[in-house]
Amino acid sequence: MKRSGAHKKDKGRVVTNRRARHDYDIIETLEAGIVLTGPEVKSLRDGQANISDAYAEIRNAECFLVNLHISPYQFSRVSSNTDPKRDRKLLLHKREIMRLDGKVRQRGFTLIPLSIYFKDGKAKVELALAKGKRYRDRREDIRKRDEQRIMERDLRHETKV
Repeated sequence: MKRSGAHKKDKGRVVTNRRARHDYDIIETLEAGIVLTGPEVKSLRDGQANISDAYAEIRNAECFLVNLHISPYQFSRVSSNTDPKRDRKLLLHKREIMRLDGKVRQRGFTLIPLSIYFKDGKAKVELALAKGKRYRDRREDIRKRDEQRIMERDLRHETKV
């Protein structure tokens, strides 16, 4: 069975937030369902979404994904009255919502989406409980990554000699 536009190792990923791991320290990840309309699902299957500015927010003991942009499906017969950036409800257990709400309020964490994918035909979002990195932390990560790359290169050259 071939998935629409997805690579096998990608597990049906539709959209990924590449900047998330660069801008945030990821503490914990979890999976949540998304409440979508039919044309939004079709648009997602076509890869017409942008999660780079999106974040999750907890209101009245419910979790919502804010600023997720899903382009209107061009072949839809339904009038395109839906706002592409409307808040979309996330499906989580009440316990999970309360636990996340406590962490977000007390410790200054934020909830950001890492990716959107399809699992058993249902749209899922991979949420991350994250803490924002400071500029110097990002520079330190880049330095560590460069050092690691140099060490690996030196090891490869030593084994060839």
